[in-house]
Amino acid sequence: MLEVRRSDEGLELELTGEWRALKFGAIDAALAGLDLAGAHRIEISTTRLEVLDLSGAWRLHEFIREVQATGTQIAFKGAPPDQLRLVDQTLKGQSPECSQRHPRVPLSLLDEVEVPALRSLTLLGRHAVLYGRDFVSDLSFLGRMAVTALGALTSWKRLRPISIARHVYDTGITAIPIVSLIAFLISVIVAYMSAQQLRNFGATVFVVDLVTIGVLRELGVLLTSIIVAGRSGSAFAAELGSMKLNEEVDALYATGVDPFEVLVLPRIVGLVIALPLLTIIADVVGLAGGALLCRFLLDMPLTQYVTRVQESITSTTFWVGLFKAPIFAMLIAMAGCYRGMQVRDSSRELGRLTTLAVVQAIFLVIFADAVFAVLFLEMGI
Repeated sequence: MLEVRRSDEGLELELTGEWRALKFGAIDAALAGLDLAGAHRIEISTTRLEVLDLSGAWRLHEFIREVQATGTQIAFKGAPPDQLRLVDQTLKGQSPECSQRHPRVPLSLLDEVEVPALRSLTLLGRHAVLYGRDFVSDLSFLGRMAVTALGALTSWKRLRPISIARHVYDTGITAIPIVSLIAFLISVIVAYMSAQQLRNFGATVFVVDLVTIGVLRELGVLLTSIIVAGRSGSAFAAELGSMKLNEEVDALYATGVDPFEVLVLPRIVGLVIALPLLTIIADVVGLAGGALLCRFLLDMPLTQYVTRVQESITSTTFWVGLFKAPIFAMLIAMAGCYRGMQVRDSSRELGRLTTLAVVQAIFLVIFADAVFAVLFLEMGI
């Protein structure tokens, strides 16, 4: 519950176990038994704290306030718990996340600048500051997500397999029809356009090469990722944004539950599992679409098509496309969850950030695909 160590500077308090309403009596007894005589500084550590709900955070807040009233300094090892910050902000009459909002430069300041050059510099500086804060916020989200993932690996229950399975179903299994349809149509279009051009040179057999390599290396995973970005990326942002507006995320903080572990991590892991499986389905359907067009447009027997497919691919053709799938899935899921966790104030903000999540997810997927294309070209793959 509470471990006490004395040092030259004062006391070191280690909070352990569960600090929640059911343990309120034990918490009071532990705090009441503290001997603060001669302690000018108290350092509190929460690294071994298992559960901290709103009641425990309130009691810790009251203890800190009482100790500070005597002139004793209070410090934390690391950042104070989120629940304690929530209690402190609530007692001060602040919104739980008002400290994280980006302060805006009043537009009236721009109107006072009469010189066009100074006005341009003011706009440039304003946007530079805002983009800099956004970049810091992005890094903070990535760091917290990494820490949460590493912590969840220590326990199978913390990975929440039931939640992951549900998200695999929502993002993967239910997306099979639309992914299959798009893969089939795109492969037919590619095969048809290739046949029209190669027929002039008597090289219609190379239609199979174009369809096979294009689908397996690029089109299968890229089109699937774009569909999933519009479908699941928007869903992640909308779901988490609605929970933010309904204060469900704040309720999780108050009950000592990490929202990143409960809401964000299962969505990312679920999509990382689902997207490679969807990519394989898209590859198979795409090759089937190419075979269908070659059969009816070029009178190519199925056995000849299959033989040409085997001759046109190398040992890495399929794996290059499949390797990119989990990377794209992580980018899509993190873009959707990140924008969803930023929602606050109004439903209009929910719509704006949901749209932004989809746009950013598609941009990141295409940008990453371009990077992989250059990288694989330099590696000779």
